[in-house]
Amino acid sequence: MSTAHGARARARIEVTAAIKDEARRQLAAEGAARLSLRAVARELGMVSSALYRYFPSRDDLLTALIIDAYDSLGERAEAAHEPAADPFHRWIAVCEAVRGWALDHPHEYALIYGSPVPGYTAPDTTVPAAARVGLLLIGIARDAHRGSGLSGPSLPSELRPEAERIAADLAPDLPPEAATALVASWAQLYGLVGFELFGQFHRVVEDRAPFFRHAVGQLARGVGLVPGPTEGAAPGR
Repeated sequence: MSTAHGARARARIEVTAAIKDEARRQLAAEGAARLSLRAVARELGMVSSALYRYFPSRDDLLTALIIDAYDSLGERAEAAHEPAADPFHRWIAVCEAVRGWALDHPHEYALIYGSPVPGYTAPDTTVPAAARVGLLLIGIARDAHRGSGLSGPSLPSELRPEAERIAADLAPDLPPEAATALVASWAQLYGLVGFELFGQFHRVVEDRAPFFRHAVGQLARGVGLVPGPTEGAAPGR
């Protein structure tokens, strides 16, 4: 790579980062629905035509922000995961990392798990980043299944065909009971975080860290994870 080419590549990285940073500031101030490439360009002292060379449309910029948010969340969850711990406490640690990230990044959490942005449909390129936390939780359940086993409740007969389809799509090596519980727990995890972040727990749940830890422990039990002999979950915020 020539020196000039390397300098151009570095400049592009720096400008792209500046565009994203300003867009995140606008997300915090105005919300995703009002994100504007022209406003971003104006705040950065750029002409709109120059910004379009980095992000051809608002949707392209939103997609980049969404992927960054999912990756940031996934990195936090993966960093909290300790493979040496028992599966139950690994589950708690990952869930608490999700909550901690959301409290630290409320506007980015709202972007990926809040109200849909009018006129925007996330492309398939967001899926790998979006799947990181889910795959981590599936991996914990898989390790438990291969080890001491899973002890989740049985399925009603009318749900079994759908449960078998879910298992075939998401985790063919897990029992349908576990796969179904994993999907439900995934939805409930983000419901718990969203209720706290968006104010629905106001004057309902005040001591929220232990409440959250207990709730995600119940989700773990629903999947079939059994607590180990020691209390290994990291403290919440």
